[in-house]
Amino acid sequence: MDSVIETTENSIKTTLNVQEIHQLLPHRYPFALVDRIIDYVPGEKAVGIKNVTFNEPFFPGHIPDFPLMPGVLMVEAMAQVGGIILVQLPGMSGKFFAFAGIDKVRFRRPVVPGDRLTMTVELLSLKQKRIAKMQGRGEVDGELAVKGEMMFSLIDK
Repeated sequence: MDSVIETTENSIKTTLNVQEIHQLLPHRYPFALVDRIIDYVPGEKAVGIKNVTFNEPFFPGHIPDFPLMPGVLMVEAMAQVGGIILVQLPGMSGKFFAFAGIDKVRFRRPVVPGDRLTMTVELLSLKQKRIAKMQGRGEVDGELAVKGEMMFSLIDK
C-alpha cells in the first residue's frame, strides 16, 4: 500500500494529521482546507476539522470589515473530507475524485476567524467505482453552519 494509512488486520487508523492528509489528497495551499481527520470509518464516514484563522488568504477580499469564510470554500472543505473516504476505498489509492454536482446546500451561520469548522461527511453510494454521492455537514461549536449533498466523479489523470 502506497499511503501512510497502512492498517493491520486488527487495527484501522481512525485519525490523520495534516501530513497524512497531504499524502492522500493533492490539495495544497491555499486550497488545502482540512487540518485534521478526527474520526474515520472506512467506506462510511470521516470527520475533519478546519481551524479558521484571520490569516486565511480569502479574508482580505471577502468582506474586509466583517471577514466571512466563503460558502463555496466550506463546501470544498467538506468535499476534501469526503475525498479522504474515497481514496482509501479498495483499489482507489492514488485516484482523484472531482465534484460532479452539489445539491441541497444550505448555509445556516457564518464561519469567521477563530472558528473551528467540524465537518462530518458520509458516503451514501458509489456506482461502478466512478460516481460517488455523499452528504456533509459542517458545525461550529455544535451549531450547524453548512450542510448539503455532493457528487463526485473519478477523474482519469
